[in-house]
Amino acid sequence: MASQLAPEVPAFTYRDSPTATQAFGAWLKANPQAIPASSHAWDVSRSDIYVEDRWQPIFAEMRAKAPVNRVPDSAYGAYWNVVSHKAITHVESLPEQFSSSWQHGGITIGDTPTDIDPQVLAERQLPMFIAMDRPDHTGQRRTVAPAFTPARMVAMEQDIRLRTAEVLDSLPWGERFDWVDKVSIELTTGMLALLFGFPWQDRRLLTFWSDWAGDVEMTLARDLADMRFGVLSEMAHYFQRLWGERMRAAPSDDLISMMIHSDAMNHMSPQEFMGNLVLLIVGGNDTTRNTMSGIVHALEKFPDQADLLARDPSLIPNAVQECIRFVTPLAHMRRTATADAELFGQQIKAGDKMVLWYISANRDEAVFENADKLIVDRPNARRHLAFGHGIHRCVGARLAELQLRILLEEMHERRMRVRVTGAAERVRANFVHGFRKLEVELEKR
Repeated sequence: MASQLAPEVPAFTYRDSPTATQAFGAWLKANPQAIPASSHAWDVSRSDIYVEDRWQPIFAEMRAKAPVNRVPDSAYGAYWNVVSHKAITHVESLPEQFSSSWQHGGITIGDTPTDIDPQVLAERQLPMFIAMDRPDHTGQRRTVAPAFTPARMVAMEQDIRLRTAEVLDSLPWGERFDWVDKVSIELTTGMLALLFGFPWQDRRLLTFWSDWAGDVEMTLARDLADMRFGVLSEMAHYFQRLWGERMRAAPSDDLISMMIHSDAMNHMSPQEFMGNLVLLIVGGNDTTRNTMSGIVHALEKFPDQADLLARDPSLIPNAVQECIRFVTPLAHMRRTATADAELFGQQIKAGDKMVLWYISANRDEAVFENADKLIVDRPNARRHLAFGHGIHRCVGARLAELQLRILLEEMHERRMRVRVTGAAERVRANFVHGFRKLEVELEKR
């Protein structure tokens, strides 16, 4: 990889439209018949139940009747639902038996089309360390882990606080604006720019790329495959320039420099380089962004909890965990069985697709009392599975928690009450869970 990316990359113009949402929405409008109607009551792969926020009773029924159950047919083929907290932690604790590897299917419910040209497939397959098994996963994860140590969080806290304060102080009071755009996106893209040492003036490209990379439903729109790969190729092109610059510079603590000076990652193929960029950008952008928006929506829905936080800001660290549990910004992860196995009374076959629904585990009444309610002083909020479990637990979890804590602290410092007064547009997706738009107004407490 080093030799392939070292040369200067010529100047290039990077597109910033259409967004993934615009492109997929237009495609759906032109091809309404392309998304097959689901005939199975427990097929939770369909995105309409998330955009309409009506997924909760479906998962509750599964948890009560069959925490591991098979859907024989869906837009993504046959798959197993794994929906309880206990069942998901069990599967995650057996990474050799239930693989994350891209070679077995990867980490999302979608599969690679079987009718694609093998050469095109090889070019567009994007391995990343979250979609690898040991030992490859271990070496690559260790490369980026130093960017998220407790010591690094302490070192970054003041900068994050200053940027958060600056964003909040720029907001209008008493007039409607989109919290997703003005706060959630601005804070998370700024954080990613700092982590990568990414040019500040271009930071919104990170959001653009993240949305094109993270929307699993895009795989259903075969007509958009070339456009999606083109967008991700532009992303890789931009980062190739940065890679070349960092190779000629002294080692630093940004993520690109860490990759360059790592034996585990400095000889990545172009596809692997692109895949790990997708992982770090989506992981650092979509998850925190959607939780920042989800916090505002949840506190509006449960005003008694907003009042409790206002009276007792010492609850903020625990409230962060509870909000992450309640929002669950990534709805699922996928594993693939590497051998026949029995799982909670069900016979799993080698090659079977297992979909771990974190969004369900975090509403599991066996673990979380009154699970559908936001309770900011919930004693076991940290048991949530929003960051996963086991060897694939989110490497950037501490940073996400830090950003969310500082946001709530700075909002409290300004006596800021955020009221949802306009459109609340949710993501149409079964993987990323959150908001595209959240129109709000600010008032003083």
